[in-house]
Amino acid sequence: MAGKRKAEKITYTYTDEAPMLATHAFYPIIKAFCSQASVPVELKDISVAGRVIANFANSLKEEQRMSDILSELGELAQNGEANIIKLPNVSASVPQLKECIKELKEQGYELPDYPEDPKDDKEREAKAKYAKVLGSAVNPVLREGNSDRRAAVPVKEYAFRYPHSMGKWTSESKTHVSCMADGDFYSHEKSVCIGEACEARIELVGDDGATTILKDKLSLKAGEVVDSSFMNCAALCTFFEEQIQDAKARGVLFSLHMKATMMKISDPIMFGYCVKVYFKDVFAKYKETFAKLGVDANNGLGDVYKKIAALPEDERKAIEADIMATYEQRGAMAMVDSDRGITNLHVPSDIIIDNSMPTAIRAGGKMWSAANTEEDFKATIPDRGYGLVFSECVEFCKANGAFDPKTMGCCPNVGLMAQKAEEYGSHPTTFEVPRDGVIRIVAKDTGVVLLAHRVMTGDIWRACMTKDAPIKDWVKLAVTRCRANNFPRNDQPCKAIFWLDPARA
Repeated sequence: MAGKRKAEKITYTYTDEAPMLATHAFYPIIKAFCSQASVPVELKDISVAGRVIANFANSLKEEQRMSDILSELGELAQNGEANIIKLPNVSASVPQLKECIKELKEQGYELPDYPEDPKDDKEREAKAKYAKVLGSAVNPVLREGNSDRRAAVPVKEYAFRYPHSMGKWTSESKTHVSCMADGDFYSHEKSVCIGEACEARIELVGDDGATTILKDKLSLKAGEVVDSSFMNCAALCTFFEEQIQDAKARGVLFSLHMKATMMKISDPIMFGYCVKVYFKDVFAKYKETFAKLGVDANNGLGDVYKKIAALPEDERKAIEADIMATYEQRGAMAMVDSDRGITNLHVPSDIIIDNSMPTAIRAGGKMWSAANTEEDFKATIPDRGYGLVFSECVEFCKANGAFDPKTMGCCPNVGLMAQKAEEYGSHPTTFEVPRDGVIRIVAKDTGVVLLAHRVMTGDIWRACMTKDAPIKDWVKLAVTRCRANNFPRNDQPCKAIFWLDPARA
């Protein structure tokens, strides 16, 4: 008689993303099912707080310390037998991280404050540790495979029978999406396929003659696709100014839709540019005051309010009055929380495009105004790489009306993200340009320049690497999923559509 196979272990991640009720409710269900098969389930804490504690474990009391569970799970994910149920987790912005640090300190954890502008090596070390917690820190570590996203058949059947509410769309809707016509990442992208494995570096050759190594020891494999691009931030600011004026002229709410959580380097910078453009008169008038207070526009208007709270009352109220006057001058802005006066530009992590745009489309193309009414809006999405998708959805609904959950089909999505593919792994190779010059990727052994861009101070340059194996797996997974044809109420052969844009490199 064959020996009994040893039961595998399932790892269930404890995270901090909403809805926490679902996270906690699902856990006992998993345990109950697994107990019938004698499969143990372990709980692992990869919350923002847990990761902060792990990074500063050496400076905490012994009973407060936690191991680096994320790194442990990252190693486990390399194992083909790993079973990890990763629940949604917060991709923390700087304001969220600061709140986390504040809460932990209130509970007795002796952690350093987040040093926005490090003054010495100790503060630089602390900021580097905190940087590991920011943005999409979990997914690139745990997601070794490509994504396979689809609605479960019972979930879709439930939606057919009990459709959720949908806002009404009309052809008269003034809601629309605005993207840059030039100067964005989309327009500057270049790519190269690596012939032979090599080690490369990313360097800035400044117009001043100095060369700065931005990233050294970049290991590239044969067959790997490397691409690079940049956002021209002068063009970006011009675009923001045009859209703010256009929104006011059309009588719609101005809104900005970014992903400043996952894209933790590039998008907060673009968010900050928008804050400074919309409130340009305020930032110009109080330039010296804001500099003394350490106001960082990348953290949103909320950072202004927090920093000016330390000023004398008359000075603080003068700034607050000028901020409020800006809305009259520049036009109405979409709100995150009308009752509390939280605007679209308060905190970079408050408006996340893959949630905010579907929510607005489902609501009939509406966002909330300061008067607590639903209004048409301008969705400002700078980069065309993904902005045009939402534009098409909006225009479709204006022409055809709202989607109907009782009849609409299911569109599974197979995403290329394995082994930190594409923008998913671009954080370590994204840079805010410190001075005019050329940023280039150079093969170290041969000196061959693989990719290069002329950039200006303040631009945002990034490189992405996509390995050969993930690309092949992406194609295979899509075809396999398509052939399975396991979609609710679908009796027709499924078509696999590979989304490849010839306008991109």
